[in-house]
Amino acid sequence: MSLHQQHNEAHQVYFCTITCYKWLPLFEEINGYHAVYKWFEYLKKEGCHVAAYVIMPNHLHALFFLSHNGTSLNQLVGEGKRFMAYAIVNDLKKQGKHEILKELSEGVEQKESVKGKLHQIF
Repeated sequence: MSLHQQHNEAHQVYFCTITCYKWLPLFEEINGYHAVYKWFEYLKKEGCHVAAYVIMPNHLHALFFLSHNGTSLNQLVGEGKRFMAYAIVNDLKKQGKHEILKELSEGVEQKESVKGKLHQIF
């Protein structure tokens, strides 16, 4: 799925990959698969069906089927990444994984830091 093109055509299947920052095994580190499943439930409510997926320790692949025109897949993926990022950071904090949190905070670019971004998750 290209990031520079809007994907919002109904009745289309799109392949999407989301990769953790520096290929860190963040999903595995915190057993954070629940965040992905919760996002998938949200997608169903928005008319975006998950046709297939695989969640690896440091990335995920999914086939999404848009059942109607409306919210673009780009926006849905952006919202999902933001939701999963918050869940991952919260779980890392709860588990006391300070070294990983430090590495993720050091990955934030200056222009994003000014906007209030604290961690680079994806």
